[in-house]
Amino acid sequence: MTPLSVLGWISVATAGAGALAVLATSRGESLSSTWFLVAALAVSAIGYRFYSAFLAAKVLALDDSRPTPAHRINDGKDFVPTNRWVVFGHHFAAIAGPGPLVGPILAAQFGYLPGTLYIVIGVVLGGAVQDFTILVGSMRRSGRSLGQIVREEIGPVGGAAALVGVLAIMLILIGVLGLVVVNAMFGSPWGTFTVGSTIPIALAMGIYMVRIRPGRVLEATVGGVALVLLAVVAGGWVHDHAALRAAFDLDKKTIALGLISYGFVASVLPVWMLLAPRDYLSAFVKIGTVFLLAAGLLWVRPEVKLPALTRFIDGTGPVFAGKLFPFCFITIACGAISGFHALIASGTTPKLLNKESDARFIGYGAMLMESFVAIMALLSVSVMEPGIYFAINSPAALLGSSPESAATAIRAWGFALDPALLETLTRQVGEQTLLSRTGGAPSLAVGMAEIFSSALGGGAVKALWYHFAIMFEALFILTTLDAGTRVGRFMMQDLLGNLWAPLGRTSSMPANILASGLIVTGWGYFLYQGVVDPLGGINSLWPLFGIANQLLAATALAAATTILVKSGRARFGISTLLPLVWLLSVTMTAGWQKIFHGDRRIGFLAQADYLSGQLAAHAVAPEKIAETQHVILNNRLDAAVTAVFMGLVAIVILDAARGWWKTLRGPGPEPARNVEVVRA
Repeated sequence: MTPLSVLGWISVATAGAGALAVLATSRGESLSSTWFLVAALAVSAIGYRFYSAFLAAKVLALDDSRPTPAHRINDGKDFVPTNRWVVFGHHFAAIAGPGPLVGPILAAQFGYLPGTLYIVIGVVLGGAVQDFTILVGSMRRSGRSLGQIVREEIGPVGGAAALVGVLAIMLILIGVLGLVVVNAMFGSPWGTFTVGSTIPIALAMGIYMVRIRPGRVLEATVGGVALVLLAVVAGGWVHDHAALRAAFDLDKKTIALGLISYGFVASVLPVWMLLAPRDYLSAFVKIGTVFLLAAGLLWVRPEVKLPALTRFIDGTGPVFAGKLFPFCFITIACGAISGFHALIASGTTPKLLNKESDARFIGYGAMLMESFVAIMALLSVSVMEPGIYFAINSPAALLGSSPESAATAIRAWGFALDPALLETLTRQVGEQTLLSRTGGAPSLAVGMAEIFSSALGGGAVKALWYHFAIMFEALFILTTLDAGTRVGRFMMQDLLGNLWAPLGRTSSMPANILASGLIVTGWGYFLYQGVVDPLGGINSLWPLFGIANQLLAATALAAATTILVKSGRARFGISTLLPLVWLLSVTMTAGWQKIFHGDRRIGFLAQADYLSGQLAAHAVAPEKIAETQHVILNNRLDAAVTAVFMGLVAIVILDAARGWWKTLRGPGPEPARNVEVVRA
């Protein structure tokens, strides 16, 4: 490095440290949102420039002279050498689901500081490390899935537990993603039209890049982005046209069936034809919107109104119950580290890499981008009045049914809410009510609309920006669903191949159709049940989303640590072992509390026992008996599923630890199981 370069990086480090210090020590005084942006950008820049370079050179020893699976196999369907920018777009679009949008918003009930610190620091040391190491590990094993890697590197016992656990977690995660998409698109013809338009645009773009003008990525990008922007604008026309609005104003069942059909088609078609170009296009909308939001924050520089810490760190929060540790970190999840990413990093992405060095930019870099999305989401609610935030995100059981009753409840928590202000905001965004619109997505749309309208257009266009934000959220999440379905197809073929070898061949169209149909049926069942029965199905499993996701990340980090230990790089194992230990402490604590905690707002069994007692005492109204029985069943199901997930992951970790001990005590590194694997 030149002296000027050294001075520049010292300046970046100083700016980041100073911004973090301001955020950590601010208590009540005016605080600009700019400090959040400086902290996030500076820490991410330092992490990418230095830590990811260390991982690439020393820990993983990337080597561009080694051909990637995309070149060695190159079947023209799943294994295709692809431009790094297209792969980055696909990978980022695939990993960036509801987690970085919703998780930080829900965790904001603890204040802005815990979430900010965990997102900014956790991604550099945890999330990006997991994504990068698993991507390289899969790439050097012919694009093996996470389950296969665990089976081959850790052992048959841990591998069997991982295959079952990962596939079960995958079905639940995709079902939840689908339900979030349905809820975001329901009642938004603008969003439905725009998201639907990206499918034919992506098909045209894929055919253009591969068949008509091979390799002309820039030409296809310019045309595709222009058409997507036109679709966004046209969505507004659809929203304002009565007949078109009725055509695209679909009910939840129809949207769910459409998603199921789309997931199947995207899984079966060649990756270059639909999945990669659609995700690439979506990445432009995602990244463009996030940077527009950052630009709006820099332009408006709104004051942060949410305190650094709230009284709810004691576990009495109205948004969700549970203390700061472990529930803040379980809730944020994907903004700092996500197990779902390991499925993408061992699924579609390693089959597309043109050369090994691309893995650093795509694996580590895309996760840094997702953490920036999480910071933007957290900021969008941190700059709104705390009373508004709690009015939107707290359940009706605590707030009542009117703005006045909500103001009384929120005042008891130490925050002010002006009922007239809430009613005015509701009218401005074009909604009938914002009270108790729980789940995080509505408050994000409100926050984005406030920021965008302050920078451009004022209150007159707030409804426009609000519906744009709803469309953005749906598009953001849908790309994770289609990529997840394809990864699920790979995992299903891994299992089916053990029964009959031809079913495991990814080049076989009949095998692809069968595996895709089974995967789509699995998560589609949970999705449809969640849509038709809000008391059952996937809605009952929503509290498991964070725990399941983080347990999956622990499995991935155990596999990454095993690869390092068995390849003679045990001295670098701390890079994956440290986040693994943290995740196990968080997830196992959260899982135990969700099962056995005595507070019925936290513990599944406590809630089931309480409601059972109410039924036995005839304290439940006759018309509510069936509903209460559903809730009891779902809570017990939640407890059982949580226990099973925890047990499966414990088996993987113990089997991995046995392997580490055996390898470190042995005469030397164990040779790799796959002949092509010569290094980690």
